[in-house]
Amino acid sequence: MFSFCTDPSILPDWQWMACYLTTGKHMSIYWSVLTVLLLLAITAPTALAFGFAGASAARSRIAPLSWLGRGYVAVVRGVPDIAFFLFFVIALDQMIEWGRHKVLCPEWTDPIRQGNDFIVCQAAKMPLGNAPQWMHETYGFAIAVFTFAIVFGAFAANVLFGAMRAVPRAQLETAESYGMSPRQTFWRVLVPQMWVFALPGLSNLWMVLIKATPLLFLLGVEDIVYWARELGGTKTARFTDYPHGDWRMWYFLALLVFYLIFTRISEIVLGRLMTRLTRGQATTGGEQQRKAA
Repeated sequence: MFSFCTDPSILPDWQWMACYLTTGKHMSIYWSVLTVLLLLAITAPTALAFGFAGASAARSRIAPLSWLGRGYVAVVRGVPDIAFFLFFVIALDQMIEWGRHKVLCPEWTDPIRQGNDFIVCQAAKMPLGNAPQWMHETYGFAIAVFTFAIVFGAFAANVLFGAMRAVPRAQLETAESYGMSPRQTFWRVLVPQMWVFALPGLSNLWMVLIKATPLLFLLGVEDIVYWARELGGTKTARFTDYPHGDWRMWYFLALLVFYLIFTRISEIVLGRLMTRLTRGQATTGGEQQRKAA
């Protein structure tokens, strides 16, 4: 990147390090940071939407819908995250290719599953073999986002379901006595009131989601932990012009600092959001604000 990087062997320490940290290979770990942040930005609202749908279904008066919501929470929460990621990604990918195979290759007569092999026509591959690299990366990232949203949506559903039950029944009965329909009571009274009860649990879930981002490697996405291990290790051919010892400890220390700073910023933002939500609410936080005023 710098003009003095033509011959790294004759550079002093600070210039050598400047050249080392700005090589094309090192840009991969910087881009992976953006990948993690993008994953969190998309996964968090998506998981919250799954959670809200699951919690609403769980408290439904329609029995099959309630069973579906409760079953979703129970099944996903009862399976270890790693096992679910490894199974769900393969199952989802094969389901997509199976559907495309049925539509695009109706003349195919051979069985799709042949022993341990899953074989579909070339047109049904997802993405296609001749697709550009960015399509393969986008497809893997989309699968990762969907998988994370399914898993953490189940935990969010459990938190939101408890928050809905924590809203005082008297408020709902008052709304009903004013002639509100169940739908109006749900959207105008229950949903606005539940967030103050749900935020502590959702805050913990957000922290867990941040710490779970290294699982991206299991889904085929090269995240910052993957690149830290690759760039910091000695048994790699990625740096022929900049050989070094085993620097993985320093790379992982940098990741530790990054995650600590990120979680601290999250705590500050969530704390301010909690203060905003409890303003005027009949909760412990709201009572403390009233006395302070």
